[in-house]
Amino acid sequence: MTRVLIADDHALFRAGLRQFLVESLPSVEIGEAASGNETLTLLQRKAWDLLVLDINMPDRGGLDILRHVKAGHPGTRVLVLSGYPERQYALNVLRAGASGYIAKDAAPEALLKAVRMVLQGRRYVSDSLAELLLLDLDLGDKPLHTLLSDREFQIFGKLAAGQGVSEIGRELCLSVKTVSTYRTRILEKMRMKSNADLTSYALRNEIIQ
Repeated sequence: MTRVLIADDHALFRAGLRQFLVESLPSVEIGEAASGNETLTLLQRKAWDLLVLDINMPDRGGLDILRHVKAGHPGTRVLVLSGYPERQYALNVLRAGASGYIAKDAAPEALLKAVRMVLQGRRYVSDSLAELLLLDLDLGDKPLHTLLSDREFQIFGKLAAGQGVSEIGRELCLSVKTVSTYRTRILEKMRMKSNADLTSYALRNEIIQ
């Protein structure tokens, strides 16, 4: 029995993906989570072979969940299925431990290929993402946010969304001083001066909406 947990806040999307996986995979058990906290609860209750994760989840972001899975559930592979453009999130998601990243508008055959590859313990990247990974080797042409570590990118997203350092510290179990240090480092790496600059950059590059 293969156990797959679908984490997405849209009920119709979950229902469609559930039906697709049941019809495409032999002997599969499907679970569903509509929020970040519900995802973490279900991960604690049962061992899952695959987590199909939307990066934009209510109450807890996909990157937070991904870090939690990497630390506490190493047997669960993660395939990120997102509406965000690959260039904005894919590289950081793969660095954070995901086994694959695929866009929500991908063809059904591509999605099934991604699911099967990740379940086999392999990594999945689309042809377009493979090109991005090759371009990533050219250090002179990297988007500023790709210079950030996975933790820095996680905090960058929260700062850009308007969260304060105290709120971020409580959410990530970090001290205010530690979050402030990360903020300073992020601003330096991205050559910016304020949180407003981070927000403007994130909106222009479709990292937040």
